[in-house]
This record gives sequence, structure tokens and C-alpha cells, in this order.
Amino acid sequence: MNIAMLLDMAVAGDPERLAIGDRCTGLSVARLHRIAAGAASAVRASGARELVYAGLNHTPFPIALFAAAYAGVPLVPVNYRLSADALTELMGRLERPMVVADPEFTEIFADIAPTVLTSPAFLATGGDTQPTEAAPESADEPAVLLFTSGTTAAPKAAVLRHRHLTSYVLQTVEFASAAPTDAALISVPPYHIAGVGSVLSNIYAARRMVHLASFDPAEWLRLVRDEGVTSAMLVPTMLARIVEHLDGRPAAVSTLRSLAYGGARMPEAVLEAALQLFPDTGFVNAYGLTETSSTIALLGPDDHRKAMESDDPAIRGRLRSAGRMVPGVEAQIRAADGTVLPTGATGELWVRGPQVPGEYQGEDSPIDEEGWFHTRDLARFDAEGYLFIEGRADDTIIRGGENIAPAEIEDVLLRHPAVRDAGVVGVPDEEWGERIAAFVVLHEGAEVEPDELRSWARARLRGSKTPDVVTFLDALPYTPTGKLLRRQLLGSLSPAG
Repeated sequence: MNIAMLLDMAVAGDPERLAIGDRCTGLSVARLHRIAAGAASAVRASGARELVYAGLNHTPFPIALFAAAYAGVPLVPVNYRLSADALTELMGRLERPMVVADPEFTEIFADIAPTVLTSPAFLATGGDTQPTEAAPESADEPAVLLFTSGTTAAPKAAVLRHRHLTSYVLQTVEFASAAPTDAALISVPPYHIAGVGSVLSNIYAARRMVHLASFDPAEWLRLVRDEGVTSAMLVPTMLARIVEHLDGRPAAVSTLRSLAYGGARMPEAVLEAALQLFPDTGFVNAYGLTETSSTIALLGPDDHRKAMESDDPAIRGRLRSAGRMVPGVEAQIRAADGTVLPTGATGELWVRGPQVPGEYQGEDSPIDEEGWFHTRDLARFDAEGYLFIEGRADDTIIRGGENIAPAEIEDVLLRHPAVRDAGVVGVPDEEWGERIAAFVVLHEGAEVEPDELRSWARARLRGSKTPDVVTFLDALPYTPTGKLLRRQLLGSLSPAG
């Protein structure tokens, strides 16, 4: 099944249903279909083997996604913020790319791609005539190539085939389940798996998409209110900015029924504050990876409410969990030697299912002989099947033979009233193997000494988890999808540390 068939089904179900844009001038499903199928003709005529998209998350992106599917080539969304050298290297991995870029990003591609179109010019190639060609039967062909964030190594191109993406949608979304008034606010970048997943799932559910191309907390809140937005997806850094912008005031977004978050670790203090500011909104933690075609575990609204209202530490602690596995996805926790660990034990998370390709372009498959994919996340399950992500295996600090998860220390530091943001990494040490270095951003006007923060952490954690050094920064380095770039923090360590 080709992902374009999801759009075909939506057209067959209700062709005049609004698909993208505001309530007055938005594109209907039928018109989206016509433009995408028409643009596919331009892709085929160019002889392109890949369609590269370099732009903001707005109307041209879903059109490019479906145009590539109708043309029978993979879509390759790239981060337009990358340097010219980095983009040149990524483009060099492709066979014959056609680039669609927002006008402000086209110049950088002039010498590295045979065909470059601005996004308005690309939309114009689609015209507005009735398509005559159906999507090709290409379930086993690549639908999307997504470059991983590369926070710990060079980016890899994850290969997501049509059958993986359609499996994700069919297993997790009910066809045409949205009400005519439903609208989803999309503010995640197009080169993130959530950007791809939001297009497919909202089209299949028949939910109108409203785009916020460049995130701003005040504009996000305005769009929710003015467009009657009923659901939204945010990365943790975005939700933190909204909480900070509200400054204790209720969000006052009466239509917003569902607010999903994911893409990176959510600080517990930010989540608790957001739950207070959005009292009538159901929160959803969506955990997944690029290599798993989006979400593989969900913590739903009822779980959030029960956790917030409970005095039981085990139930309250589920606010830190990723929830339960979605239908069709299995999981195991394994030790480093491959032994499957019992419930409650922390180890490395392995998953398998029809939506899990675990495949990288130009590399041998990392899937084992039984179909399991190694996520490289450290995790555990509780007795009720709730999944807790403890961090990346590569991020684990080994101090004096003890494995320490940076996230645990970060959460404690973030509860100090002076701390706005915090990141923790391991620093090589001859005696202990690694020392613990904390990098802290303070709230504007706040003052605190490093020793006070170390004492704060020591009082709430074992002494072995107390930061050995605290360095103050103006801001921490993040990817646009909210992942902390820990290796960059090491370069910020003062010589005295």
C-alpha cells in the first residue's frame, strides 16, 4: 500500500472536507489531491530519483510528500538550517535529487542539485486539474528518507518504506474519525518523523491541518484560539516556552482537547506546570523514533490525570513514563549481552513490529534474526506495562562503576527555583572513570552559587550522583526538535572544571 492511497481514501470519503489551512481559504482534500498528483508529473518529467524538501512546515510540505508518493520516488526532508557543507554532504548520498525549497533557501542548492524549484513554483506545477493516474503499487519501496538528528554521531538516512508508514497509520488512527470542526495545529519541523506522521494521520482521520511554520508561544496560543484548534503536537522545548510565556496564567484554550508531546525528554517540572495551566486539555506523551515510523508507545490523558491526582509514588511516577506500547509493536528489555531482563530491570530497549523498519541507507540492516530493532535507549517496564525511558545508552555516565542517567540529575536541578534549564554529561576522570558535569541556565535576574546547586542535588540524590562541577551558560544547545546536544556541552566546560 502506497501512502498516497491514504489521500485517495480521504478523497473518496469526503472530497470537500478541508485538509489544510484556515477555515475560509483552506485547501479541500480534493484540491490537495489534484495539486499533489499534478506536481508528481513534474517530478517524473525531471527524471528525479528523490524529491528533496527544504523548507518550513506549511502547505508545500504535505503536497511534496504526496507528490513524491504519486511519482514513485522517496521524499527527503532536510534541515534548511544546516551549513552549506553539511547539505552538500547529505545531497551527495542521493542519486538524482530534485529539490523543492522555500525561496530563502534555494540559493544554497544551486550548485549541488540538478533541479531546484522554489516551493511556490513547485505548487504551480501541480495546476488544479483532475488527476488521471493512481498511486503506484509500491509497498516495499522507500517512501521517505529521514536523516537522523546526529546528536552523538554523523546523521544516518533512515529508510521508511510505504508499508511501514501505512502500518503505523492503520494501527493507530481510525479512518475519518475527526469531527468536521476538528483542527490540528502543526508546529514540528518537516524533517522530523512527527512532521511526516502528522500529515498522514491527520489526512487519514479527516482532520484539518493548521501550520505554524516558525514557532512562537504567543502566536501558537493565538492560532489555537482563533482557528478552534482541537489537537496539537509539541516538542518539550516548545511546551517549556509556552509555560514560560503564560507565567502562571491559565492557557484559556477552550477548544484544545488533546496536546501531544514527544521528540525528546520532557522535564517533569515543565509537564506538571503545563497540566496546571491547561486544566481542560488531555495530555499525551508520544514516544517513538525516526527508525520506528513515529509513535510506538503512548501515555494517554487518563494516565496523566491519575498520576497528577495520586499520592501513590508508583502511580505519580508514571508522569515520567512513555506509557504503554501501541498495538502491533512488541518490546523487550535486554542486557548488554542480549539476555532478556525481567520486569523492573533497566536495560536496552529492543522493539519489533510491522511499522519498524530499523533500516539505514547504504548500511547493513541492524534488525536481528528474529526481527528485533535495537533503539539504543535505556528503559524499563513496571508491573503494569508502563515503559520508562532512562536516556540514551551513549549518554550514561559511569562513575566509579555505577551507571548514572543524566536525566535523573537534570530533573532535580530543574526543580530549583533559580534554574531555567539544565544539562548533565560525563567528563573523563582518571580516578572515577567519569565525573559529573552540570550545565545550568538561570532564570532572568536569578542568582545562585554552584555549591548551593550541588547541595540541592546531594540532598535529593545519593552523593555519587551529585555534580562534581557546575557551569553557568546563557543557553543550552538543542536540535530544532528539542534534543540536547550533549557533546557540544563539553566544549563549554571551563578549564578549571
